[in-house]
Amino acid sequence: MRIFGKVRHRPSASWRQATDRAFTLIGDGRYEDAGALLTRAADLEPWLSESWFNLALLHKFRHDWEQARAAGLRAVALLDKETGAPDWWNVGIAATALQDWPLARRAWQAYGLKVPGGPRAAGGGAEPVGMELGSAAVRLSPEGEAEVVWGRRLDPARIEVLSIPLPSSGRRWGEVVLHDGVPHGERTTAAGHSFPVFDEIELWAPSPVPTWVVLLEAATEEDRDALERLAADAGFAAEDWSSSVRLLCRACSEGVMPSAEGDGEHLDPHDHSEPGHPGPLGHRTAGELWVPERECGIAAPAALVRGLLDGWVADSPDSREWRDLEEVC
Repeated sequence: MRIFGKVRHRPSASWRQATDRAFTLIGDGRYEDAGALLTRAADLEPWLSESWFNLALLHKFRHDWEQARAAGLRAVALLDKETGAPDWWNVGIAATALQDWPLARRAWQAYGLKVPGGPRAAGGGAEPVGMELGSAAVRLSPEGEAEVVWGRRLDPARIEVLSIPLPSSGRRWGEVVLHDGVPHGERTTAAGHSFPVFDEIELWAPSPVPTWVVLLEAATEEDRDALERLAADAGFAAEDWSSSVRLLCRACSEGVMPSAEGDGEHLDPHDHSEPGHPGPLGHRTAGELWVPERECGIAAPAALVRGLLDGWVADSPDSREWRDLEEVC
């Protein structure tokens, strides 16, 4: 048997037993014990790319990016196909976490993705930009009080958060999070578009912009929309949490869910919040009734936020008011 000849064969029973037991331990969160077993499996079958893929996966779960990169590179060196292997995706995530841009570029290309520019082009060793992967949703704090928010994909492993997350997530508007490669769920629109939901791995780049919560009196939806436009024009964001937040069970969140709220009395059966209550505990009202009191999240610097709200009121003082502004994240 040639170790470096990439000869395919069935792994030994000992390798399978150690690997199966390791993944059971990973499911229980016992990473140290799983690591010992996967290391033993790699010692038993060092010529199997799966041995090193599994170790790279474990190190990814542990956020040990140096080890994930090293094991991932050993896995891809033993591959018997040129493109499309998930081993390359894990290498790309580790390289992105470490800001090893030449390796990240190589990994995405080896997986089969087009990366603008090239390693020999000007800036080829810099962060890949312009991949135009579009929008996606990301599940923040997937092991805690998970929250799905919208964002812009910067590359296959990073999303810039464009929603204003609830304070319980510990995340802010404008932050960049590293995410996993396999989607857990989908969000669909009335136009028929679908968007994957990726799980956050860790915070990649923090945002200096704080999150505020404020109670608005907005006579109409147009009044509410005016504040969101005003914040966007200033380069920041406002979001009506009373209408944008839905409470979903885990099965619903990880399934295929419509992103729109529906109309009138036809309430979403998967929405587990309470109708008629604004804010995170409920986002609907019965029928077509508009509730003027809105709980709104604002992402803006402290020096700007009050002026933003005062300007919004000044544009229509008879239909707008705000109170109880509080920094929450």
